[in-house]
Amino acid sequence: MIRALAVGLLLAAVSLPLQAQQDAQSGLGAVLRGLDKVNGRTVDVEIVTGGFGRVFGLSVELADCRYPANNPTGDAFAFLTIRDSGQRDVRFQGWMIASSPALNALDHSRYDVWVLRCITS
Repeated sequence: MIRALAVGLLLAAVSLPLQAQQDAQSGLGAVLRGLDKVNGRTVDVEIVTGGFGRVFGLSVELADCRYPANNPTGDAFAFLTIRDSGQRDVRFQGWMIASSPALNALDHSRYDVWVLRCITS
């Protein structure tokens, strides 16, 4: 009985993220915020999906920005590839989540970048 309950809970936990992915839509782009930790300057940058942008000394590529289909102003998550400008080495590649920027963050000594929201129209 306990084993069956545990399996049921596990299946429910696994299917919930899959359901959430199915209910997400891709935006036209994303709004990112950059911070220069040395001088405290911030900048907001809009990048279209599939495009590149510059955030201080970083080159940022946006592969996708997704948001809840039933709540366009809800939590955004974007797949980013970040490099130092003019360099080939990738500093960060993966999903960043607007509500939890520290969950999967860029590790850079001078700059910080995080997702604010998706561009929906």
